[in-house]
Amino acid sequence: MTIRVLTGITTSGTPHLGNYAGAIRPSIQASLQPGVDAFYFMADYHALIKCDDPQRIARSRLEIAATWLAAGLDADKVTFYRQSDIPEIPELCWMLTCVTAKGLMNRAHAYKAAVDVNVAKQAEPDDGISMGLFSYPILMAADILMFNAHKVPVGRDQIQHLEMARDIAQRFNHLYGAGREFFVMPEAQVDDEVATLPGLDGRKMSKSYDNTIPLFEGGAKALRAAVARIVTDSRLPGEPKDAENSHLYTLYRAFATPEESLAFRHELEAGLGWGDAKQRLCDRLEQELGPMRERYAELMSAPNRIEDILQAGAEKARKLSAPFMARLRDAVGLRATVAVPSAGSSKDKSMRQARFVSFRDEDGRFRFRLLDAAGQEVFLSEGFANPKEAGEVIRQLQGSGVDGFAIPEAGGFALQVGAILVCRLDAERLEQARQALAAMKQD
Repeated sequence: MTIRVLTGITTSGTPHLGNYAGAIRPSIQASLQPGVDAFYFMADYHALIKCDDPQRIARSRLEIAATWLAAGLDADKVTFYRQSDIPEIPELCWMLTCVTAKGLMNRAHAYKAAVDVNVAKQAEPDDGISMGLFSYPILMAADILMFNAHKVPVGRDQIQHLEMARDIAQRFNHLYGAGREFFVMPEAQVDDEVATLPGLDGRKMSKSYDNTIPLFEGGAKALRAAVARIVTDSRLPGEPKDAENSHLYTLYRAFATPEESLAFRHELEAGLGWGDAKQRLCDRLEQELGPMRERYAELMSAPNRIEDILQAGAEKARKLSAPFMARLRDAVGLRATVAVPSAGSSKDKSMRQARFVSFRDEDGRFRFRLLDAAGQEVFLSEGFANPKEAGEVIRQLQGSGVDGFAIPEAGGFALQVGAILVCRLDAERLEQARQALAAMKQD
């Protein structure tokens, strides 16, 4: 079974060593595993929640894309795109917003934390809190549900957002599914083996704490300058060091082999000086990052090349998002208007017949709907590569009805003509299709 995995990085800053070890590197490694369909995106709509500097966001989008590619992401093997290049995502976000209870958003950790800060400083509870921050979990749900991701790698602080995405998906399925499951239930993937790197001061490496180690920016010189600022204890060269509780050792271990880490630990415990230990860390980091930094510089000097890769990724993503959104629009009632004749019209009889309606969707594939005599949709077909294929399926359904093509499966029936899947129906819809096609024969 193919597992779809989806990961996004907010484009509000320059990637640092913690971003690479905690998200980028493990994601690239996961994309190489068999049976994984990886979707990686730059969450630039999310960036607008926390950053109002257009130049910073534009620069960050370029830097993050270049970082992923320089680190070894194969854009041909994965779907790599910018969130803002997929117009179906904000459209889905609005649909999901309309089925999400405000009370659910009131319980979001980020919102509650912001309120607590305001209350602590005796300000209005919602002072400075935008609707973007308040509704952030819904946009995250749209990112995930748009592509029906099975697994979403997250830190433990993001598990609540995955639970919210599941709640929202279940609500939408209940309201509009009519026996169909539009969304799969995504699962949080928390990998405790993935490194969460300490920063220069021992706290989690974060731009918010100003304790980061640059990944590529500033070159080897900036990397060495940052490592030199790592806080260590006052033990002198020759004195045994407490490797297990050393931030420097934790950083080294995240980039070294088990054998290298063990040897480094023994050296620290034998009295290796902190200055020499920092030099060892720099050398080990440079061994992995140096070749990547060269590729990064090449990519940053050729933004058009990056843009071409991202546009190809967006096109690949939209082959899924556009037809899926067409189904969702139809489900909520945002479908093409069906003409209703006036009383006494000579066209009354023909307009009230059950009928097939063919059309070409945004993805260029050919579909058809079966409408009953009242003009209500009975089912929407899957997409076909050409109109001839769709027409042949319609002809066979008109001639034989549905009974010879309905295959029982869990939760309903698959309507299948030969090897071609037409659609999936529950028992009620199957009966409606049977009646509509029978009426069509009589007419």
